[in-house]
Amino acid sequence: MTLDQNKTPLFDALMKYSEQRPAYFRIPGHRYEKGIDPRWREVVGDKIFSFDLTETPLCDDLHNASGAIKEAQDLASELWGSDYTHFLVNGSTCGNQVAVITTAVNGQKICIPRNAHKSALMGLILGGAKPVYIAPYIEEEWGLQGGITAEQAEAMFQENPDCRGMMVVSPSYYGITSNIKELAEVCHRHNAILMVDEAHGAHCYFSDELPGGAIAQGADIAVQSIHKVTGSLTQSSMIHVKSSLVDKAQLEANLHLVQSTSPNYILMTSLDMARHYMATEGNMMIDTAFRLARDTREAINQIPGIRCATKEDLEGKAGIYKLDDTRLTINASQLGLTGFALKQMLFDEYNVDLELADYRNALAIVTFANEKEDLDRLVDALKDIAKRFAGGQPIPAARQLPPQPDFVITPREAYFSQHKQRIKWEDCKGRVMAEYIAPYPPGIPLIYQGERMSEEVWNYLNDVKARNGHIHGPSDTTLDTVLVVEE
Repeated sequence: MTLDQNKTPLFDALMKYSEQRPAYFRIPGHRYEKGIDPRWREVVGDKIFSFDLTETPLCDDLHNASGAIKEAQDLASELWGSDYTHFLVNGSTCGNQVAVITTAVNGQKICIPRNAHKSALMGLILGGAKPVYIAPYIEEEWGLQGGITAEQAEAMFQENPDCRGMMVVSPSYYGITSNIKELAEVCHRHNAILMVDEAHGAHCYFSDELPGGAIAQGADIAVQSIHKVTGSLTQSSMIHVKSSLVDKAQLEANLHLVQSTSPNYILMTSLDMARHYMATEGNMMIDTAFRLARDTREAINQIPGIRCATKEDLEGKAGIYKLDDTRLTINASQLGLTGFALKQMLFDEYNVDLELADYRNALAIVTFANEKEDLDRLVDALKDIAKRFAGGQPIPAARQLPPQPDFVITPREAYFSQHKQRIKWEDCKGRVMAEYIAPYPPGIPLIYQGERMSEEVWNYLNDVKARNGHIHGPSDTTLDTVLVVEE
């Protein structure tokens, strides 16, 4: 049965409650707008605060949905093509955690890519699965992590026939996708679950110009950050399942472990409304974003000394299947500017704020909510930068990532070890790490808990430390000391 995508069940329920406005003796304590600081009310108005409710008789319960929330989730499930969908109020972080602990626990094997978000590592710690790591290829010219191929997946399963599932990041932050259809076929031949961290890909279902969505290509689980590019509020996400391999009851039980028992109804309503917007206007909106990004890419590539990555640059290389053209990877290395310097300059001097930067590139994300004026400002700023830095000394190629260090114990064993020791950074080579270390951005760990610090990884991270690079993971972010597991 086709559902009516014009409906907004959760929004309607909250509107009805807001209009009814009963005497309120429940949590939260601000009682609509009456308990909110007047300065805040003056700036944002009153109405939104009447949507900050709890499990009232009209508003349903996220942890046992049977009314408005269930209807909203069913509408989302139909739109994205899954068997069932759950709203997430702890972001895609909790979705990735649930995907991992539903697939494998307690020493069972699960394949995790080395470019996985740290939430996948959290899932390993929570569930105690034994990771089999797989590394995406590296595209050398742009210094980007590429895709994972079906051949890599098949080789992994041949070596680990008891592996219960595989996670893939697709699209990546930079819009790089793997061939999900082929990966799904490999996983299913081995009776294994394919989990796709699709945090950056909810919009890919709404335009033929973009890579196809993971669920449509055969993924068993896809986790989407609806807030990233499809219009909901920050921290609101969805997990979609289309599979006979996934234990639905266990997945739902696991959601109770990682989601708040006080889910935010404003976040959930934003998911309901973003779904409605995408259902009624999504194809037009995503095509608008695609055209804006396409025209901007062409304009940037006319600027001397600055490049913006194209399909021709990336597709078919380093395991890259297709490129999401709404991501603009901008490189000014020929002008002598790192991605870090370019991003900082655009903000400080031109009031243009990009999403992230790495050593070689800076990344702009284009959505349907951008306007031509936004993109013109970016292009004009880049033109001016190109004039100012013409003739600069090109920066050398980025240093290659070090080889994967040796696995010793599971991340959970290392994390919960009662035999940890804090030692000087200079003394940690050859030791088993009790904390992960990830240069940020992009926040991808170079070494996980339970791996032995190699000379190559130590040297790479020591260079990051020497230039005061930003570090995620260790309790001492200066890297003067680290925690290791005593052996």
